[in-house]
Amino acid sequence: MDDEPLALVNMEKKLKEFNSIEVVKSFTTVKDLLAEGPRLDFQVAFLDVEMPGMNGLEVAQLLKEWNKNIFIVFVTAYRDYAVQAFEINSIDYLLKPISKTRLETTINRIQDLHLENKSIPIQIQNKPVLTIQCFGGFVVLHNNKAVHWRTLKTKELFAFLFSNLNNHVPRDTIIDALWADTEVKKARVQLHTTVSYLRTTLSALGYSEVIQYANGCYILQLEDFQCDAHELEHILNAKSETGKISIERAEALIQSYQGDYMASLDYPWMTSKASFMNNKFTLLLHDLVEHYTAIHDVKKREQILLLTIEHNPYSDKTIQQLMKHYIEVDNRASAVKVYHNFKNTLLADLDILPKQETTELFNAISVENFNL
Repeated sequence: MDDEPLALVNMEKKLKEFNSIEVVKSFTTVKDLLAEGPRLDFQVAFLDVEMPGMNGLEVAQLLKEWNKNIFIVFVTAYRDYAVQAFEINSIDYLLKPISKTRLETTINRIQDLHLENKSIPIQIQNKPVLTIQCFGGFVVLHNNKAVHWRTLKTKELFAFLFSNLNNHVPRDTIIDALWADTEVKKARVQLHTTVSYLRTTLSALGYSEVIQYANGCYILQLEDFQCDAHELEHILNAKSETGKISIERAEALIQSYQGDYMASLDYPWMTSKASFMNNKFTLLLHDLVEHYTAIHDVKKREQILLLTIEHNPYSDKTIQQLMKHYIEVDNRASAVKVYHNFKNTLLADLDILPKQETTELFNAISVENFNL
């Protein structure tokens, strides 16, 4: 992966000179990588470090999340990233321009590690990626086909364990969440049966022994999957660490957005989790609004503000931002329309009026229009 097409072509040409190497795919943008990468079978990634939106170090961390056994080789014209590169457990660090002799050393090192440590077993290479969509519902796809659940409770149990991924959940907590109205003895039998169904389903998809039981607790441990909710958390966590948001990853996530977290599902236990995740998505939208405002991209700012209102139709803050946006682009008629729609929504749904600041902003627009 390299954002410079010429450098990418040159690297492919050098790699194809080695009989033991097959170039599966090359990328110039993170957007294309996110769209195709998870479905590709590859063992080594050659990454340029300096790339716009999401640099090679961030891409490497993403690939390691997809498959911890992938070998990473960084390719760059700068030495400054060497320490960070090896902190991510890269196998090598190549400085441009790359000679065939130096590249051969890297390839030999990878082959030696592969043979000695058997870091990439066949079953991991061939294991298909599970795609889990949490926003807009709870859809689980395997090879782009919806997973068939033996019972509705089997799907709900998977949703519950997945929402507590890698955490030990007491058996009684699961029963209280999924079988609250069932007699305890009967509920335990139903839980045991449903766990058995779930294990069978996951094993058939290539995910065997991912549900364990010990000390009265169940734990779901999954690898090699895609999930919009987890991608949201990764983006926000990365922002907390670096102080900046990965715009390309955020935009890719926005494009796949289907609605509120686990929307339309009548799972009583998920209310708190849904509120938490919806708030996180709102934070991401606010970050994008700030970014597009800073770079003066009014078109994308408007798109994100409209999506924010769709996500949370009762937010005075967002309405004010959208009204100010329309004022800035000299479209006061839309600002007035936005206010009236917002006011009608609040009255119809909540029987309340907009906050004073929102009304004052509307009045200021009305006075300006009258003066004109």
